Amino acid sequence: MVLPEPARLTVTPLAGTIGAEIGGVDAAVPLAPETLRQLRDSLLRYKVVFLRNQRLDYAGQAAFARSFGPLTLGHPIYPAPENRPEVRELDSRQGTRANHWHTDLTFVDRPPALAFLHNKTAPPVGGDTLWANTVAAYQALPEPLRALADRLRVVHSNDSDYTDATVAARREYVATLFETEHPAVHVHPETGEPALLLGGFARRATGLSPQASRDVLRILQEYVTAPEHTVRWRWREGDLAIWDNRATQHYAVFDYGGQDRRAERCTVAGSVPVGLDGRRSTVLCGDTTAYNAGVA
Repeated sequence: MVLPEPARLTVTPLAGTIGAEIGGVDAAVPLAPETLRQLRDSLLRYKVVFLRNQRLDYAGQAAFARSFGPLTLGHPIYPAPENRPEVRELDSRQGTRANHWHTDLTFVDRPPALAFLHNKTAPPVGGDTLWANTVAAYQALPEPLRALADRLRVVHSNDSDYTDATVAARREYVATLFETEHPAVHVHPETGEPALLLGGFARRATGLSPQASRDVLRILQEYVTAPEHTVRWRWREGDLAIWDNRATQHYAVFDYGGQDRRAERCTVAGSVPVGLDGRRSTVLCGDTTAYNAGVA
């Protein structure tokens, strides 16, 4: 068997703390181990990377994503398209508008590690996506606030502000309740970096009154979404975005009215988050065994 030659990657940073555009890679063909290593290193460093002009069908996208790790099903709640179990369709015509800051699927005990979003249709104006660096946000916390965050546990739920703001068929989305208690600060399993684990699915802080909980989560979230911790991407058809879901939040801006916006996402399975004190996340309700089917 002849291995492919390593690609000549180019890496162009896009903002001060997050984001890079990668050139020289065709995700539709098998890649050399060295190329995959460079891609992963760039992803871990820049948290989200972008590849322009990628021609990917479902099989090609899933195969490329699988080279970074085992895949989850497309979504723990929504059914996948027929014969495409590992894809999640994001289609504005179906009411899919994730215009709220969030880390993907934190209401489960093992949120995805990596996400691969391939753009199929982009509106001529609007529809950008922003990403925020939750490692940089943690590093920016003043010491008293950091000490609080280090000890805080937060319940994440699919019955949340994110759902209220973005899901058209809310009743169906929350028909089965999923809740997990995560550390507010978890240790990235590959880099060892502490990162804030918050976002739109964060429902309440354990041990605090409802008012105190809202205030604390709001203050911490403001550090995540500070402009200096973000990057904004203007989509074109064929763009592929890859982000580290363990070190980011994102926000798909709904400013394109009735125009079409469509993309397909595959996700690499993650591990159970671990806090600075070594405590792991705890499932409170909901069974996502099928979502991570086949994952060791």
